[in-house]
Amino acid sequence: MPPDQAILLVGGAGFLGLALARRLVADGRTVHVLSRSSDDARHDGITFHRGSQNDHVVVAPLLRECPIVVHLASTTTPGSSARRPQIDTLENLLPAARLTEMMANHPPARLLFASSGGAIYGNPTRLPVDETHPPQPLSYHAAGKVALESLFEVFAQANRVPLATLRLSNLYGPGQRLRGGFGLVRTLLERVRRGEPVEMWGDGGAIRDYLYVDDAVDACRRLIGDPEATGTFNVGSGLGASISELIDLVGRVTGRVLQVRQRPARGTDVRAIVLDSTRLQRATGWRPLTDLPQGIQQTWHWLDREDA
Repeated sequence: MPPDQAILLVGGAGFLGLALARRLVADGRTVHVLSRSSDDARHDGITFHRGSQNDHVVVAPLLRECPIVVHLASTTTPGSSARRPQIDTLENLLPAARLTEMMANHPPARLLFASSGGAIYGNPTRLPVDETHPPQPLSYHAAGKVALESLFEVFAQANRVPLATLRLSNLYGPGQRLRGGFGLVRTLLERVRRGEPVEMWGDGGAIRDYLYVDDAVDACRRLIGDPEATGTFNVGSGLGASISELIDLVGRVTGRVLQVRQRPARGTDVRAIVLDSTRLQRATGWRPLTDLPQGIQQTWHWLDREDA
């Protein structure tokens, strides 16, 4: 992929989007970010556009200028849409469908879609789970991701667009904002910093695959630069940690005791998920470089600098 081609990050003002945008700019790329909310902070080299992905007035000119599109937009979490099944359809699926209509008029040379490896497999029959395992969504959020994957796959086939779908595990790291029901590592560190208790849903045995944000950015960069790498790719550390283990690790890294308030388990929560990213490693040479203790320590140091 020629390095002078402009890149559009749809929904790129979030955690992964901003981290990816900064790295792409550092690589010498021209980066445009489309977001429904304005970004008041200054990010040198990134051009921001305020609007929805289904806004023809804003999006159509960007598609003409940017032959590479990375779709990161999402408004929900498994918890936020648990009692509102229409939200994922109205806020995520329908706007994305309108985006594909606009992209059909200007098919991108490369398309990436950020899906959810942490939610889409439900409770898989084997761990670590690879891409051959069928999706088994337990939440409307996860069902929405399955639908979006299919939507982009049909669009890509119909328009001969090289598509890579990234099934990302639970991301964390410096730059992650607090968001209810999202980002357990960030939430735990914030509770420690404030001396506040944290709510733990269930017995603490739920296992997740946590991936440092720089490793996720590296995966995106490699796939952007290799249009021959198409299909679905898990993007995870390949290692699982229970919530109880994560709480203990946060305590060791910070040297502080985290107070825990236990709550009943929720039916939308996956019991255990660990991703097998062998396919991505074979296709691009990617591998995660930051382990969980190191990543938590680096995130904690970032929060300390934010307070300074």
